[in-house]
Amino acid sequence: MFSRALLKRHSVLPGFDLALGFTLLYLGFIVLIPLSAAFLKTFTMTWPAFWDTVTSPRVLASYRLTFGASVAAALLNAFFGLVVAWVLVRYDFPAKRIVDALVDLPFALPTAVAGIALTALYAQNGWIGSLLPFKVSFTPVGVFVALTFIGLPFVVRTLQPVLEDLHKEIEEAAATLGATRWQTFTKVIFPIVTPALLTGFALAFARALGEYGSVIFIAGNMPMVSEITPLLIITKLEQYDYTGATAIAVVMLVSAFVLLLAINGLQAWTRARQGK
Repeated sequence: MFSRALLKRHSVLPGFDLALGFTLLYLGFIVLIPLSAAFLKTFTMTWPAFWDTVTSPRVLASYRLTFGASVAAALLNAFFGLVVAWVLVRYDFPAKRIVDALVDLPFALPTAVAGIALTALYAQNGWIGSLLPFKVSFTPVGVFVALTFIGLPFVVRTLQPVLEDLHKEIEEAAATLGATRWQTFTKVIFPIVTPALLTGFALAFARALGEYGSVIFIAGNMPMVSEITPLLIITKLEQYDYTGATAIAVVMLVSAFVLLLAINGLQAWTRARQGK
């Protein structure tokens, strides 16, 4: 009762009950109802029809590419996102604000524009593609490049506040106790930033999993080779196969939810260990 009264007294919103009601109503309309509609549409299918749809060779190939490229891109962004965030927080250099603004470019840039730009750059006659010994555009590698491009800001912006709160005195104390730079990073800094790093990884992965606009231009969209699952869903919708599209969407939704739940569990376990 005391905590309830405290919430009401210090809240800037017009009452906790009213604010909670608006929150649940908004989430219901924006999140729960659309997701429920996908499940309800799928329930109109028989189990054999559902299984045949979601396990066809073309759909399985799109799963492998979408999930594989999303995980690989998120892992790469986790590594380089940590490096970029560290540089932006710990060092002063000319044009630092410009570099910091460039990190947010994938947020502001329309995905179609990003896809066209990446395709032009990584094509065999492009500025970057002409220098590479292998083909990028219109291959699964192109999908990986596009997903890496759109996922980097999620990791950097998640890590920056944590690194800004990480005072240099902690590193100096570790050095005073005889720790090397590598030991300071692995034993002191990395455990502190791990929960934020996992959060950034999860956000980058979730964003890559549903990406469509920037991928379809550079992927080539060849069935069984470079066709992503969101494109396959759009294809079925264009063919008026609504139940088939929602069936694939439900598999993607459940798989993403399970993976994100596992990541959140790992994040909670990491925080619990740090608390001990």
